[in-house]
Amino acid sequence: MKPQRILLIITVVALVAVAVYFGARGRRADIVIGGKNFAEQTIIGEMAALLIEAKTDLTVGRKFDLAPNLPIQLIRKKNPEIDLFLDYTGTGYVDILQNEYRGQTPEEIYQHVKRAYPKQFGLEWLSPLGFKNTYTMTMRRDRAEQLGIDKISDLIAHKGALKAAFDPSFLDRNDGYPGLCKAYGFKFDHTPGQLAIGMMYAQCRDGQVDVIDAFSTDGRIERFDLKVLDDDKKFFPPYDAAFVVRAETLRKYPKAREALELLAGKLDNKTMGRLNYAVDEEHRSERDVAKEFLKSQDLIP
Repeated sequence: MKPQRILLIITVVALVAVAVYFGARGRRADIVIGGKNFAEQTIIGEMAALLIEAKTDLTVGRKFDLAPNLPIQLIRKKNPEIDLFLDYTGTGYVDILQNEYRGQTPEEIYQHVKRAYPKQFGLEWLSPLGFKNTYTMTMRRDRAEQLGIDKISDLIAHKGALKAAFDPSFLDRNDGYPGLCKAYGFKFDHTPGQLAIGMMYAQCRDGQVDVIDAFSTDGRIERFDLKVLDDDKKFFPPYDAAFVVRAETLRKYPKAREALELLAGKLDNKTMGRLNYAVDEEHRSERDVAKEFLKSQDLIP
């Protein structure tokens, strides 16, 4: 391929990316939706975008596939790059606000972040969507049963033999591996490896690793016959999913709040797992999956 043609292709791709972010009017879209780098985030992000586009005359930009720690940074900048993203109450409570989880109820955790975020960050938590994407310690079922492992504390007796691998953010978070080690009083003898979220489940299914930090709404847990270990010390906090939105954006565009709140309580864990599986394993597009769900709920025409 000629260099001139390669340059043309690169230029076109770059212009398309800019158009998606800035919207059809040639400037920053009225609302830019962010999302972390796994299917659930993009599916729900697309739902938010499609609802706002259907219920208002606002333009919507999409900035998905961000590293897990980026959305909160981009939304808090002096000149914010995004206006909203999907987050989880346990993440806000422990990882962002640096609180220690002591067994509070899901409602207590939600009310705490809902009160704290406007004061500290100028952000609002909207109503929970209905599902809880909780961290789990997960193994291949036959391997767990072979070793008699049912709960996380059972791992202690096998910490020298088991090979663990986690997504990079889990290795650094207070509600991740460091906090888990402190709560349960052990570390794996072999330093856990790092795996991208999309690779963890297949690696566990195929026996290349023994323990992963799975997400409770991932449809591959059931389809790959993986076993979620009981969190017998109740280390992981509740992770109710909800939109985090700039308060200024909600004041400026009240119709956007109304559109987003249409999703409140509409998705349970089983439904979210099915939608995630459609993207992760059936290789359907996040936008198509999101649109199909919204139509099934009569939320968009």
